[in-house]
Amino acid sequence: MTELSGLLAADKGEEAVPLHLVDKENWEAWQMAAPARARTLAQAAGFKPEAGRVAIVDHGKDGWAALVGVADRANLGPWCLARAAEALPEGLYRVAEGGAPGQAALGWLLGQYRFDDYRTDAEAKGPRVLLTGDPARIGEQVRLAEATALVRDLVNRPAADMGPAELEAETRRIAAPAGAAVSVTSGAQLDRDYPMVAAVGRAAAPAKSPRLIELAWGRKGDPAVVLVGKGVCFDSGGLDIKESTGMRLMKKDMGGAAHALALAWLAMAVGLPIRLHLIIPAVENAISGDAFRPGDVLKSRKGLSVEIGNTDAEGRLVLADALARAGELEPALILDFATLTGAARVALGPDLPALFANDEAVAEALIAAGNETGDPVWRMPLWRPYDELFASDVADLSNASEGAFAGAITAALFLARFVDPATPWAHLDTFAWRPSAKPGRPKGGDALGLRAAWGLLTRLYPREKTGG
Repeated sequence: MTELSGLLAADKGEEAVPLHLVDKENWEAWQMAAPARARTLAQAAGFKPEAGRVAIVDHGKDGWAALVGVADRANLGPWCLARAAEALPEGLYRVAEGGAPGQAALGWLLGQYRFDDYRTDAEAKGPRVLLTGDPARIGEQVRLAEATALVRDLVNRPAADMGPAELEAETRRIAAPAGAAVSVTSGAQLDRDYPMVAAVGRAAAPAKSPRLIELAWGRKGDPAVVLVGKGVCFDSGGLDIKESTGMRLMKKDMGGAAHALALAWLAMAVGLPIRLHLIIPAVENAISGDAFRPGDVLKSRKGLSVEIGNTDAEGRLVLADALARAGELEPALILDFATLTGAARVALGPDLPALFANDEAVAEALIAAGNETGDPVWRMPLWRPYDELFASDVADLSNASEGAFAGAITAALFLARFVDPATPWAHLDTFAWRPSAKPGRPKGGDALGLRAAWGLLTRLYPREKTGG
């Protein structure tokens, strides 16, 4: 993982390059106050007071400075300094007007994220350290950046190196420092206890044997919160095989598990007052003579029978068994993440996770937290009349509807059948991928909905101490 912890530091008055943040409102004032050489350099660089613009300018006897274009100096979003962190050379920096970057610290940190594990030509660039006048928030801001980087790293890793066993190892890695307990169900016990997880993953065994991974942490008596993450480490589509273009990015189909892991790590790192339970059904949806088939009827952990209408609708099957397990823990909240449907992407594009929730307060808090953190989610309806779309003639329900209508909604409704209606539950159908680069957000795996979910948890279960 890219080392981020040293890139944000308390400002102790040391010499540092000033970052002049300019928007359209103060551009004229900056030009009037700036030395003539600085104005000339800004003009020569073609600088405009727009978000993402960066130029190095003269700063008289004090050396040099950087101009950073932002949309609104008074309301810095998380990505306002990301382009500067990418473009500027190694060194110490501080925001010239005001001492704290606020949310923009996230972009400064993640602007220096790189995934170069498989490159032989990777160029190392020295650290760009931002000084802040708000040292109390450094720990929080670095942790959020590290959690995002964790999601990116896990999603970016090829499926050959990120299978069910590797997801288990990653769970054990984050559990160890916190003293969390990890248990794994596999083999014959998986067949008995989580039959749909076993059915989806059996074609990949033994090389990529399926398993259900659980992490438990926290104090007895604290409210139970269950995080569930879809861990389909690669999805060929099964016997309903995907086309090559659809299969190309299916290493990211464990992006839900990556989000849940990162959120669990955050909760443990700060000692959130909850009894945390993380559940990851980890499988590869492969093809073999033992693969589950269209028309098969599977028994679920909850006892409901499911007819297979499409083997490429496997994520909801493994999540259904995991959600049934989650309900047995009598939680105060269940939150699941999944790269579940292309329909959600058609409706909302790559940036907006589709939010489904059976609890108004939870939905409103998630939306508010997403807006506050610059990590928006968009609520979609659990429209109950669409339950009829996945009816089956031979089983309690089918895993796929007959038509193409409302694919994200019907997938969420399928999951809802495995959740007690009295238990607050939210489902985030996230993309976990950035199809094109933006400042601080390179093309590849990304965390979408993570900060919104973290904001929800910290609203519902405020920490006694925030830590440093």
